[in-house]
Amino acid sequence: MSMTGHNILLIDSYDSFTHNLAALCHQSISNSTIFIIKNDEYTLHELRPFLKYFSVIVVGPGPGSPDVSQDIGVVKDLWKLDEEDLLPIFGVCLGLQSLSIEFGATLKRLRVVKHGQMSHVNHVGMDLFTEVRPFQAVRYHSLHVDLAEDGEVKELAWADDEENGRVVMAVRHNTRPFWAVQYHPESVCTEGGGIEVVRNFWRLAQTWAKETGRQVHPCDDALHCCIGTPWPYTNPHSPAPTPSQLPTVLTSKLELSDLSVIDICEEFGAFDESSRFALLDSASNPGRFAIIACLEPTSLQITHMVGEPVVQLKRGENCTSEELGHHDIWSWLASFMRFRKANGGVNTIPFWGGLVGYMSYELGVHSIRVPIHRSASETQTRHPDVNLVFVERSIVLDTHDKKIFVQSLIPKDEEWIEDVCAQLSRIPRRNENTSSVPSIPSPVITIPDRARYVSRIHQAKEHLYAGDSYELCLTAQTRILIPQSSSPSPTKSTSWERYKGLRRANPAPHSAYLRLHPSTLLSSSPERFLSFSRPPGSICQLRPIKGTVRKSSGITRAIAEQALVGSPKEVAENLMIVDLIRHDLHGVLGDDVTVKQFCGVEEYETVWQLVSVIEGKLTEENSSNDEVGWQVLKRSLPPGSMTGAPKKRSVEILQTLEDQERGIYSGVFGYFCVSGGGDWSVTIRSCFKYDDISTKRQSVDSEEWIVGAGGAITALSDAEAEWDEMIVKLESVLRAFGALS
Repeated sequence: MSMTGHNILLIDSYDSFTHNLAALCHQSISNSTIFIIKNDEYTLHELRPFLKYFSVIVVGPGPGSPDVSQDIGVVKDLWKLDEEDLLPIFGVCLGLQSLSIEFGATLKRLRVVKHGQMSHVNHVGMDLFTEVRPFQAVRYHSLHVDLAEDGEVKELAWADDEENGRVVMAVRHNTRPFWAVQYHPESVCTEGGGIEVVRNFWRLAQTWAKETGRQVHPCDDALHCCIGTPWPYTNPHSPAPTPSQLPTVLTSKLELSDLSVIDICEEFGAFDESSRFALLDSASNPGRFAIIACLEPTSLQITHMVGEPVVQLKRGENCTSEELGHHDIWSWLASFMRFRKANGGVNTIPFWGGLVGYMSYELGVHSIRVPIHRSASETQTRHPDVNLVFVERSIVLDTHDKKIFVQSLIPKDEEWIEDVCAQLSRIPRRNENTSSVPSIPSPVITIPDRARYVSRIHQAKEHLYAGDSYELCLTAQTRILIPQSSSPSPTKSTSWERYKGLRRANPAPHSAYLRLHPSTLLSSSPERFLSFSRPPGSICQLRPIKGTVRKSSGITRAIAEQALVGSPKEVAENLMIVDLIRHDLHGVLGDDVTVKQFCGVEEYETVWQLVSVIEGKLTEENSSNDEVGWQVLKRSLPPGSMTGAPKKRSVEILQTLEDQERGIYSGVFGYFCVSGGGDWSVTIRSCFKYDDISTKRQSVDSEEWIVGAGGAITALSDAEAEWDEMIVKLESVLRAFGALS
């Protein structure tokens, strides 16, 4: 076997950890090239001619069962390869189960499933485990195998579960070069049984090839043409204008420490319900910056509906449609921003100007190729899936250093900046905490049906027991109907007053008030989804939150840490999303993805949260790619913390368990800066309404707001406790409407 140019074929069974496994193989096997295919892309007959190019095959994990054809695909046929096509294979999780049942093992359900659970793995100390010390491994499975006595597949490792007894953790075939593990060697929390075991597999594979005389054919164009581009993928992008061609951001700095975000917003149009307004607000620690868009009637608004071949462009009363053509919405947006880059802004502030707005949950669903079924009537009255406004003038507050920056992307706009600075200095200081929520005598609140929601939790758990998912983030909608008679005139914004009420009730580091007709979004989100720094050398960071303890008297940090870090359920939920996010980042960025913080307890205004931090960097050859933010955002949606894992299968299941589209809820909101940086938050602890002023589609008799809430359902979930948690999440939003005392 050649010692250079080792091609590895990795078969993906639609899992959300596949790129983590690719990264592990890349790290373990020097000078390796990873080709990834889906398990249903090729039949064995179609794949067979290309096996000669590969040193080994790695069969990755995936949802479902190895005895279901659509779940396992071509994998089941690999174990029966003819001698002339035979090559070493290493299976993980579903791969072990498939190997075992093809050679006489019995497939069974665990009595207690293991999703995101750590177990001590015992092993024979040889073969895959030569010179491997005892270790802890992460497990994601609800099925296991009972090996046949004197069968062709032998046990190499096992776990002794208190609830399940002895469970097979690794096997090998007696005569064929097949090995597999049940645990997940690629998980961030598997220590000692990851890179060591893959290196042992590679050593065993090389030995087998030498003994049998198998030769790997040199790579040629046929492999790349038919199997595709190897991972890590290059990220193509068009060259940006050279620095000398870029417009300069005009900026003026003020020190007005006693001027609040609320003061400025109310001075610059927040009350006028008929106009558009955009505020991204750091209403509590650890947030720092607040961004206020200074919009004109002619500011460009970009909207798009999933499934439509056009993007809508609106400037004032002028509305046009532009064909996407060969673009999807993502490449269209990247192209749009490519010609609007700017430099010369203040480096210490994150936003100089650019796109601000939201993206829906369904946009992410569409991005992972899960069908969305909509009726014509739903399309006419639903929120855009993309709703962004291009911000040329803005005010940015640095709440830590007590500085205000007035900015413009418009050339020769110094006079406007001077006027705004003068206007800011004249604003009367108000006590924002004295403003009250408008009186609502009797809002009609329709919360989800308790029995129905609990029933859906039980259905979700059945999917978990069957191996279809590891975690399902089940949600439901609450509707708030407000009689129009209790609302002020169209030019006196009740939505702004409600935002202030939400801000007081639940101050959050990723708050927002986005009034981008026809949609108005009020958010007090605690969760940053994705941020990416300015290129070159962009760093992408995701901060998933799974696990919350509400602050109250007597709840110290130590008590909160025990309740969160000491809870197997909370840690498992967080771990599953961390591994999913690592996969998403590895898919775009390649090898350089690290977990900077795993399950750290962070203090917020009203809660303690269990937060992990995952970061990724571009490969050196792509370090100047200033469109990588769009690629990571597209690949990472919908947010894993709002779907569960594996993402695609979980989303498909959730569509059968939830009664309506999520819309804006559990999508993302934020900005993409003209500098190439960006920051997006998960749309939770939020409410939104549809109010198309131009067509008056909002009811003349009432004002309707939608609030989404839910929780991550795992095998350890208690249905009644999950219901209670969902109701608690509703409370702070409902309080902004005077709905709770």
